[in-house]
Amino acid sequence: MPIVPDDKNWTWVLERVCPDCGFEAATFDPLNVRGTIEANALRWRDLLADRRATRRPDENTWSATEYACHVRDVYRLYLLRLELMMYEDGPTFANWDQDETAIKQAYDKQQPHDVAGELHAAAGMLSARYATVGGAQWQRTGTRSDGVGFTIDSFTRYLVHDPVHHVWDAEKGYLKLGAPWAPPTGEPM
Repeated sequence: MPIVPDDKNWTWVLERVCPDCGFEAATFDPLNVRGTIEANALRWRDLLADRRATRRPDENTWSATEYACHVRDVYRLYLLRLELMMYEDGPTFANWDQDETAIKQAYDKQQPHDVAGELHAAAGMLSARYATVGGAQWQRTGTRSDGVGFTIDSFTRYLVHDPVHHVWDAEKGYLKLGAPWAPPTGEPM
């Protein structure tokens, strides 16, 4: 069953603290993006090891696996957009409908173990690309299809909120399913 589409313009997170997950883009140092992306990918690996990973907490909320699919695809998309900003002057990004992607790629049918590996790989590729950004490149620009403009600096701050927020969403979902999320015991995935 599809989820009600999210039609919010989340760019407000660049100006104020997210009241849900607590992320503060204004104080995030983009030079820390690599460590943040890599730590986030490890967090998802643990979250997806939970036996409830494919269960939706209610009919209007994605499961942890669905959120992880979205984060994996965000990492892939942002790698492409970062490449455009690095090599083109002021590119405009093609529209991406995250809800359409979730349906077409059947996020609700994907396996947590597979998603964890794919998310980790996508995070690693994006992190490696960020290793090459420096100096004045942080001020290179790109524009989203809705006209919102970014520098690589603001784009990075905006990017980091998404996977951090969705960890919060997944953990909140586990609470709704009856118990808080706890790190798995035993063998890692």
